[in-house]
Amino acid sequence: MTTGIQIEISKIYSIRLKTLCLCACTTLCFFTTFAQKSLPDVAIKDLQGQRVLAKQFGESSQPTIISFWATWCKPCLQEINAINESLEDWKTKNNVRFIAISVDDSRSKSRVLTLLNSKKWQFEVYIDENGDLQRALNVLNVPHTFVLDSKGKIIYQHTSYASGDEETYIEAIRKSK
Repeated sequence: MTTGIQIEISKIYSIRLKTLCLCACTTLCFFTTFAQKSLPDVAIKDLQGQRVLAKQFGESSQPTIISFWATWCKPCLQEINAINESLEDWKTKNNVRFIAISVDDSRSKSRVLTLLNSKKWQFEVYIDENGDLQRALNVLNVPHTFVLDSKGKIIYQHTSYASGDEETYIEAIRKSK
């Protein structure tokens, strides 16, 4: 014989179980959707001012790290310097491609080339001076880094930078293989 208290407890557990299932399904749907996302068909410019479609970055058949940055952003420069230090090793071991996309606007984009020449960085750099790609990818702050697998799918993204974050990017690539 069941009492009223037992029935109420049973209802509470039933509600909690439904809530837990709903949360699990929502989380699974979010991560499945996120894992399927690729770069949009939005144009940015190379350092010579030529239009390049961002979608092409995901068509290289190699894992790619893309960092949105700005010349005035100290954490951005710290991140890019850290990645640059490990890049040759990453290229050798994991065939990684690194792309830096400056968010400097038309007034400050001239600083990009000056900075590149002083740093002697040896990777691809593009400029999203109108913010079209930033908006398409919902990049609100810099640094904002995306990791793409060899099929061009976004497998990881991260905003801000702390020393060692770059190891998380390469780990995401290793796990995607």
